[in-house]
Amino acid sequence: MAESSEPPERDHERPERDEHERPERRDRTERTERVEQAGRRERPEKAERGERAASDERGERAERRERARPNDIWARPRGGRRPKLTREAIVDKAVEIADAEGLEAVSIRRVASELGVRAMSLYTHIEAKEDLLDLMYDVVAVEVLVEDGLPDDWREAMIAITRKERAAGLRHPWMFELAGRSPRIGPNGLRHAEQSMAAAARLTDDPEEMLAIVTTVDHYMLGFVLREQRLREMGATGLGEARQSALEQTYIAKLLESGEFPHLRSALDTGIYNQEDFDLGLKWLLDGIEHDHRGKWPSTSSPT
Repeated sequence: MAESSEPPERDHERPERDEHERPERRDRTERTERVEQAGRRERPEKAERGERAASDERGERAERRERARPNDIWARPRGGRRPKLTREAIVDKAVEIADAEGLEAVSIRRVASELGVRAMSLYTHIEAKEDLLDLMYDVVAVEVLVEDGLPDDWREAMIAITRKERAAGLRHPWMFELAGRSPRIGPNGLRHAEQSMAAAARLTDDPEEMLAIVTTVDHYMLGFVLREQRLREMGATGLGEARQSALEQTYIAKLLESGEFPHLRSALDTGIYNQEDFDLGLKWLLDGIEHDHRGKWPSTSSPT
């Protein structure tokens, strides 16, 4: 057998070789540890960056939806595959609930329950409760539109619109609450506003005066109907009880007996404080408006 040309490794040489190898092993170990430490640090940082990015994206989507909301509900595509569940059915049910129990009873969950579906099914058609409320208002706004065109006479046109507003307000007491809550106007609300301005335009061609006339008549109608709603809620018995309760209070009785309130005393004695005459008040209001515009487009008609 041939002998190896390399001399056998001597024991005294091994320590020297080990000493050369140890720094390399230490370097590799240190590099590995540094890489692992960097990885451990990087993982939470990546997770945190990912969470921040996801949060930013959600915020941007919400902001885009909020920017788009002012008029988007009527232009938004109507979703849903269930033929029995439509936007119209949802809104009609919400109106029914509000008429019976008040606006506070309306919620996505309640409407879904009444329709026999899950609440999530409604979000296919309506994204938020505020959208539902806007749609409810616009649906009942149809009831204040004058069909077949306005009368030629400005007073008759204004009377026709105002009577319809009053009737709709009594059928849907929550209408005026919604009108003061949302700046968004739907297509039927716009048609109503246009009819009101068109009625005023029969008296004046000044846009500012048109708006002032419409606003003044609206204020009269709104104040009367709100009071009328309250009287209807109380009923004749409730009004009588309230009147009797007031007269039985010692300080009120003393003040009335003092003679300081003769006109109020006579009204309370006769009960005419709850008298209702919508058309008479409207006539007086329109008389004043027309008197101020005499000589422009005169009209002599009056409410009947």
